[in-house]
Amino acid sequence: MTVIRSLLLSCAVLLPAACAAAAPPVAAEAEKATAEPAVITTLRDQGVDFMGTFETPVGLTGYAGVAGQQPLAVYVSADGEYAVVGTLVNAKGEDLNAAKLKELVQGPLGQKAWASVEGSHWIAEGKADAPRIVYSFSDPNCPYCNQFWQAAQPWVESGKVQIRHILVGVIREDSAGKAAAILGATAPQQALLENERTFAKGGIKPLSTVPAEVQAKLRANEMTMLELGFQGTPGIVFKDADGSVQMRSGMPQGADLETVLGPR
Repeated sequence: MTVIRSLLLSCAVLLPAACAAAAPPVAAEAEKATAEPAVITTLRDQGVDFMGTFETPVGLTGYAGVAGQQPLAVYVSADGEYAVVGTLVNAKGEDLNAAKLKELVQGPLGQKAWASVEGSHWIAEGKADAPRIVYSFSDPNCPYCNQFWQAAQPWVESGKVQIRHILVGVIREDSAGKAAAILGATAPQQALLENERTFAKGGIKPLSTVPAEVQAKLRANEMTMLELGFQGTPGIVFKDADGSVQMRSGMPQGADLETVLGPR
């Protein structure tokens, strides 16, 4: 993983292709025509997934990849022996690979992330026909989750946003018990509101024993959260004004709150 980190932190890294045994001229030409460049294979082995290629105006073939949840562009020389990882800009400073990364990487990844949160175990707050849906991974003991809940209330109450709370129990010893008390309640939405409204006083009373069925739901939610790259709560997934899926780790700050929830 050390190599992957260096790829993401550097503007451009020059990598030699892996060594290969000599092949007869005809066989070598056939292999070159059909096989991907060895340097791309090397990067795949190091954890980079590639989701498509694109042409560039500088004679390099672009490969749209992703390491973890981080999109990256890899530019391969004509002979396939070298790759440059970074951002290709023109004389005006314009990012020439942004559109292709969005099309080939961010779009498909966003659709996959959206399908994951849609299929998770969530509790809806707000009107079912709200024009914007926002998913939030939340721990009942998370103060920042409670801050986000409070900040979002004007959008929820006006019918503009429905928030789907994906509960996890990861912060404190009784987090799972509180999450279970909410998920397993006869009226989960009311239990959720009870926890948020009384958060400063300790919130909802945790269950002493988490039922196996609820435990399985919490475990599945936590796995989804980690697979999407969230290391804590709140982890927010939403679609912006042009329909692109975006994610935020932590409480949105300042004007970014309207990016997440839309105009007031």
